Amino acid sequence: MKVLVTVKEVAEVEEDFELDGLSVADQYLDYDLNEWDEYAVEEAVQIAEESDDDVEVVAVTIGPERSEETIRMALAKGVDRAVRVWDDALDGVDLLDVGAKTRLLSAVVEDEDPDLVLTGVQANDDSFGATGVSLASAIGFEWAAVVNALDLDAEGGVANVRRELEGGVEELTEVDLPAVLTIQTGINEPRYASLRGIRQAQSKEIKPLALSDLGLDAAAVESDLVLTDVYEPETESDATYFEGDAGEQAADLATVLREKGVGAQ
Repeated sequence: MKVLVTVKEVAEVEEDFELDGLSVADQYLDYDLNEWDEYAVEEAVQIAEESDDDVEVVAVTIGPERSEETIRMALAKGVDRAVRVWDDALDGVDLLDVGAKTRLLSAVVEDEDPDLVLTGVQANDDSFGATGVSLASAIGFEWAAVVNALDLDAEGGVANVRRELEGGVEELTEVDLPAVLTIQTGINEPRYASLRGIRQAQSKEIKPLALSDLGLDAAAVESDLVLTDVYEPETESDATYFEGDAGEQAADLATVLREKGVGAQ
């Protein structure tokens, strides 16, 4: 059995930063694995650990060579190998839309032929939450979104899932394999990478694939999204920070409240 997990490197912005054109300047960015994808990785690794059969867990990401450092954290947590899709045609794309991601990931699914595809519900950076379902539609797999509990019956060819609906309602349903499931946070407790896992991850394969390797061309990454402007929103109110110990802070706060008429008769 093969489980394919889509993972994404996302940028985290420092509290104080500067803009460089249409993005945050590189020196103010740190990179990490997308939060929702961590839960998807953990779920895939648990499936492999709990199964009596041979289960291969493969991670796939769309990202430049820099992202391999982040992807190795997934390998360190038990993923067997990874695929990284990147091409010169992607360098000039400001923001990949769901359609472009779907085309790239569909080609990887065709190449890998997995029994189960796990994705995170959404991404930290662009907050898109449609890629998993869009991928399922494109490849003809059954799907379930916002899954917060999973019991896989590989022999029976079904996944028994519990998924969140709006208004706090939950649904219990069976999904026939092969399937795409989008994984919600809280479904499990993602593990920390052990020192042994980190060392082993250095020798695990991260296979780079260009568009041509997937039978695609530059048209596959054309996006309907165009980034036109990036700016810091104006502050609508000011904050006052009081120095000193608790007594001094309380006295200063009382003075400000009196000046503003709070508590006045």
